[in-house]
Amino acid sequence: MNEHTLSKRLERVAAQVPAGARLADIGSDHGYLPVALLRRGVIVAAVAGEVALTPFNAATRTVRENGLETQITVRLANGLAAIEPGDGITAISVCGMGGETIRDILDRGKAYLSGQERLILQPNGAEPPLRQWLMDNGYRILFEDVLRENRFDYEVIVAERTGPVRYSAEELYFGPLQMQARSPAFLLKWQRKLRQKQKTLAQLARAQQGVPEQTLQDIEQQTRWISRLLA
Repeated sequence: MNEHTLSKRLERVAAQVPAGARLADIGSDHGYLPVALLRRGVIVAAVAGEVALTPFNAATRTVRENGLETQITVRLANGLAAIEPGDGITAISVCGMGGETIRDILDRGKAYLSGQERLILQPNGAEPPLRQWLMDNGYRILFEDVLRENRFDYEVIVAERTGPVRYSAEELYFGPLQMQARSPAFLLKWQRKLRQKQKTLAQLARAQQGVPEQTLQDIEQQTRWISRLLA
């Protein structure tokens, strides 16, 4: 993967960035996403934020090699602190981290959000707590997708702040739009998950040491939800 050829996962994210956007890519790694989008003429400017020095240097190098220093600013900063008021950011992407990590980045960085930005999020698992944060903070989910790449299931969640929104516990677990769309990739993901849950329950039933009752109840509840979804 490079700025010319994005991974399947990042292509799905790229497709959700509005034309003419000013993008903040948080945890930008090599800066491939903002550089690819600028090269394609999709966005007009970007900030690539990185908290660690090695990827910050890699992103700086990618931007420089593509001659985009005037349009892409690479900043060494923690989470949304990479965004400055003068950037006029209209879209924020946060990709390739756990859902809880993305949730914490958004929560810690609330002061940097105007509420006008589109959030394009690609969590590596733990999607329900991220959806919970979006709901609690008045963000409606506008688009969801699931794809499989290198034997992993990845989700893309796009949200914008609209005011109060309510999702059920099951919608937070599966994704409200994905439950309706029931794409082949979505159903395959949950077939795999169901087998894992059933295997876990069988192992817990055989285990000698006690398992916290709440843990057991949660897995049983999730197994029932998945079974009903796939029925």
